[in-house]
Amino acid sequence: KYQASQKGLLGITLNSDWFVPVSKEKADRDAAQRALDFMFGWYMEPLTKGEYPKSMQSMVGKRLPKFSEKESEQLKGSFDFLGLNYYSSFYAANAPHLRGAEPTQQTDALVNVTNQHDGKLLGPMAASSWLCIYPRGFRELLLFIKKQYN
Repeated sequence: KYQASQKGLLGITLNSDWFVPVSKEKADRDAAQRALDFMFGWYMEPLTKGEYPKSMQSMVGKRLPKFSEKESEQLKGSFDFLGLNYYSSFYAANAPHLRGAEPTQQTDALVNVTNQHDGKLLGPMAASSWLCIYPRGFRELLLFIKKQYN
C-alpha cells in the first residue's frame, strides 16, 4: 500500500543450517535435501513458489496447511530482499526408522542430524554444545539459494 509513495523495500530474514550427507548414498543425499527443505524451504518455497516443498507435502500430508490460490499468489514474490542467519552445519543421514514415530517437526523429514559421524566432528566446536564451526556450510548454503531461488 505504501511502497510506491515511500519507496520502501520489504525483506525477510530466515535462519538455516547447512546439511552434509553422511555418505554418498542417494538415501543420505536425499535426507540432507529434506533437512534443508524442512528448515529453509518451509519458509522460502511459499515465498517464491506459493507452496511448501514437495518433500514436506508428501511426508507431512494433510497435517500441512494448504494455501488457497489467492494466498499462494499473494505469497509468491512478496519480498524484495532476503536476509540470512547461518550458525552451523550438520551431518544428515536417512532415518527410515523414524517412519513409525509420533509425527513431529523433528521426525517428519525422516532425517537424523548430528555434528559428528563415525567419531569425526564436522568442524571445531564452539562454546555452545550445538554450534559446530563450518564456514564452508555458509558458502554452500549461499550457492544453493542462488541456484534454487536465483
